[in-house]
Amino acid sequence: MKIENIQVLRGPNIWSIRRKKLIQMRLDLQEMEHRPTNEIDGFYERLESLLPSLYTHRCSPGVPGGFFQRVIAGTWMGHVIEHIALEIQTLAGMDTGFGRTRETKTKGVYNVVFAYLEEKVGVFAAESAVRIAQALINGEDYDLDADIQQMREIRENTRLGPSTGSIVEEAIARDIPWIRLNNQSLVQLGYGKNQVRFRATMTEKTSSIAVDIASNKDETKRMLQEQAIPVAKGITISSVEGVAEAIRKVGFPLVFKPLDGNHGRGISINIQTEEDAIAAYEHAARISRRVIVERFVTGYDFRVLVIDNKMVAAALRDPAHIIGDGLSTIQQLIDKENADPRRGYGHENVLTLIDIDRDTLDLIEKKGYTLETVPAKDEKVFVKSTANLSTGGTSVDVTDHVHPQNIFICERISKIIGLDICGIDIMAVNLTEPLTENGGVVLEVNAAPGFRMHIAPSEGLPRNVAGHVLDMLYPTGKSARIPIIAITGTNGKTTTTRLIAHIVKNNGHRVGFTTSDGIYVQNNMMLKGDTTGPVSSEFILKDPTVDFAVLETARGGILRSGLGFGFCDIGVVTNIQADHLGLADIHTLDDLARVKSVVLNSVKKDGWGVLNADNEHCVRIGNKADCNIAYFSLNENNPIIKSHCRKGGIAAVCENGFITIQKGDWKIRVQRTILIPLTFGGTVPFMIENVLAATLAAFLWGFKTEDIKMSLETFIPSAAQTPGRMNIFEFKDFRFMIDFAHNPDGYNGIKEFLKHIDSPLKIGIVAGTGDRRDDDIRELGKISAGMFDYIILRQEKHLRGRTAENILSLLSEGIRSVDPDKPIEIVPKEVDAIKHAMSLAKPGAFITALSDVVDNAIETVQNYQEQERNGLFNV
Repeated sequence: MKIENIQVLRGPNIWSIRRKKLIQMRLDLQEMEHRPTNEIDGFYERLESLLPSLYTHRCSPGVPGGFFQRVIAGTWMGHVIEHIALEIQTLAGMDTGFGRTRETKTKGVYNVVFAYLEEKVGVFAAESAVRIAQALINGEDYDLDADIQQMREIRENTRLGPSTGSIVEEAIARDIPWIRLNNQSLVQLGYGKNQVRFRATMTEKTSSIAVDIASNKDETKRMLQEQAIPVAKGITISSVEGVAEAIRKVGFPLVFKPLDGNHGRGISINIQTEEDAIAAYEHAARISRRVIVERFVTGYDFRVLVIDNKMVAAALRDPAHIIGDGLSTIQQLIDKENADPRRGYGHENVLTLIDIDRDTLDLIEKKGYTLETVPAKDEKVFVKSTANLSTGGTSVDVTDHVHPQNIFICERISKIIGLDICGIDIMAVNLTEPLTENGGVVLEVNAAPGFRMHIAPSEGLPRNVAGHVLDMLYPTGKSARIPIIAITGTNGKTTTTRLIAHIVKNNGHRVGFTTSDGIYVQNNMMLKGDTTGPVSSEFILKDPTVDFAVLETARGGILRSGLGFGFCDIGVVTNIQADHLGLADIHTLDDLARVKSVVLNSVKKDGWGVLNADNEHCVRIGNKADCNIAYFSLNENNPIIKSHCRKGGIAAVCENGFITIQKGDWKIRVQRTILIPLTFGGTVPFMIENVLAATLAAFLWGFKTEDIKMSLETFIPSAAQTPGRMNIFEFKDFRFMIDFAHNPDGYNGIKEFLKHIDSPLKIGIVAGTGDRRDDDIRELGKISAGMFDYIILRQEKHLRGRTAENILSLLSEGIRSVDPDKPIEIVPKEVDAIKHAMSLAKPGAFITALSDVVDNAIETVQNYQEQERNGLFNV
């Protein structure tokens, strides 16, 4: 078996709109295509022995053991690999359930699709599942535990931490979109101007001054003490000589902790001798040059969480420990504790595995114990000095038992330090009595407190503290989203996108839009190139200045990694025509419609799908849509339009020379087509379609028809506003048009326009694209033969696996099949072809360059225009 490709789908895709995180593995079964599982001796037995938990997979029989039934009856290896990939992720602590395996048009080659939680784990699972299946086929042993552990390690290295993750999960529950901004904990919630950012549990509202204060334990302690907050007595030292002074001023027992430490690193507690004090100082000094020495206060370790100056949770924290049974050693008791199913690797479970480190060994050594010591029955032996959950500690929720005065103290502390999210560590006998009465003290204040102890305590009620963060970041009435209009289709996407963006901008919005020639914010190009995929969409949605997104969305990005947004408000499908067929398992127009329908299916339920009623494939996907549908058509008598409007639907039609909105029986005329520059005096049907689609989308959003009318009148087809879309350049003796048409439907649109051009000589510069089928390239030649008097063929780029000679030959075949005598020349380079066409032009000639690289062609022609104006034109 051979893995041909692994794709990571991160957004709505052809397999699922709801399940955005999928791995799509293209797998060639090779000889296994002829060997289903029931024909492989012992395969089922080996599979069941290695992965008995696959019994829970119900598969198509719909009962436990259903998948095993399929294996016994005989199923193909792609299906088996799908289930293995899902199960090994579950065994590694990442439970997923969605999977599909479908054969492609290539015999023996399958798309194996399954869900993932962590992207890199998903890719590893795909590769591991193939290795496992191959070992089972061959009857070889396989170290499954090693793969599962590696997946756990990958997960811990790449996943969001439990605190960050809890905020993201709460955002998802509230339908707030999110984007991970780096491979650590920096996350954006919301889109465009409505975004907020946070890192771990620090938000963009968190004061940097407050963080500096909280990070300096000495400064924090001084400020709290000045405000009559009870704190532990102590001093700060920066040398081993200071240990003696600390002992003299503070007195035993002592606590040593690094001034700039976190997560309990470098802390030593209950120090009783000078020798131990020196060792404790040296241990803390490895973390921070300055070390805090405080009086060791007896009591329990509490953490109080304050968000937006309100106490929201409190927990009693207990350092990792074991309870003696009078029979087992400390090592055995730790192993037994780690066997608790609540404990897991890293943050995968409620509790973390206890590892044995220097802190562990120091603690038991102080008791005169070793790992081989057998503690007395019911003796509690601490194996960590701090209560952090990340080191194996446990927590008990005590939120409902905190005394009102202590709540007042903690909320006051958050304001004194200035933190919007504040973790306060308290040592006290309890929190049910005021600290001022029971001798409790505040140990420190944390600027990025962990949420894990509150969201998943070992005992007591879990607290949705992330909800309070979201309440603070997105109070009632504040939106997290910006409007999104997504445009897809075969032809007309870019022009429709630009026209919609123009209408939106003229209505006072700061619009960001993506096209096949670049990413723009308020008509300023941010990035140049074909930017119609999910990365480009995210670029716009990350921009904090944008308040409206208009996103051209092409098939390539959808197939490669899904949409770059969860859902849109309006989805426009301009048309579905033959193009790019034969690529990426898209062989028919029905296949292509399935891809384009991803945009329509991503429209929210109360949003709108805008579809071409003149295109049967658009109508077909509209019939299946789960949103409001509106149609546009060049023909007001189109039966789809008439039926739709009879039912009270909304449509846009070309009616009596007007762009008209129909709403039930009502008609709202927007503007005459001849007065809309983009339609070239109403002579270009496909441009009228683009105007209809954009007008309808704008109307459905809520823009006034008079504002839409003004925008239609001011959108001028040109190299500036519509580069490569029927850009016409005037010369003294001839005209030169550049268009991006690159498929039969686009060519036919240009052909229709040229019928209205009065010219004694129509010259065409034609090129093909190597990743089209032979017949598609020949078809371009056939259409060219019918619209040009003279044809110049050129081919220097976009070979995509072919030779230039092969493409030129196919174009020539197409031309000759229509007109054997048609004048043809081959001029390989576009710049040379443009110059040569101009040299052939006689007065009144009309030259058309159907260019796949519009920037080069536009720049070349504009340079010749400039030369003509300066009297230097010479071709």
